[in-house]
Amino acid sequence: MGWKEYVGEILIPEDKLQARIAELGQTISADYEGKDLLLVCVLKGGVMFLTDLMRHITVPHSIDFMAVSSYGVAARESSGVVRILMDLSTNIEGRHVLIVEDIIDTGHTLAYITRLLRARQPASLRICTLLNKAERREVDIPLDYVGFDIPNKFVFGYGLDLDELYRELPFVAVLKPEAIG
Repeated sequence: MGWKEYVGEILIPEDKLQARIAELGQTISADYEGKDLLLVCVLKGGVMFLTDLMRHITVPHSIDFMAVSSYGVAARESSGVVRILMDLSTNIEGRHVLIVEDIIDTGHTLAYITRLLRARQPASLRICTLLNKAERREVDIPLDYVGFDIPNKFVFGYGLDLDELYRELPFVAVLKPEAIG
């Protein structure tokens, strides 16, 4: 079965995604001019967004990665239990850290990550998310940069997986209701 059989609709087409990412890159570049910027990508979903965003950030910056888990294979909702699978390799003390996320849903995962990183005393800690699913929020998370506010639907593509598949799609799609298991 291919990805087309799972798509209910294309929520955000490739051209709209790329245009908004370019805008975010310009804004972030202006905000971090002259600062020691570290982009922290939350794997796996954030990697496509990170690579495209980096191309539009004109100030010098470095990157690091964290891998966390709050979903299991075949899960359509976060469990609320967060596990760190891979931590940063960089010391963030005194640095300007920008967390780069694919999607913020309930907020539990990001709340955990921000508490963990704040304890390491960065100069600043801000959040950039491609997708914001505010209807599902259970934890108040201040977002600094938002690509798109989206409805409470299961989405995949452009880094977001459907059972670990279809991250490579250049758009964000909504899963057909009949495919939700």
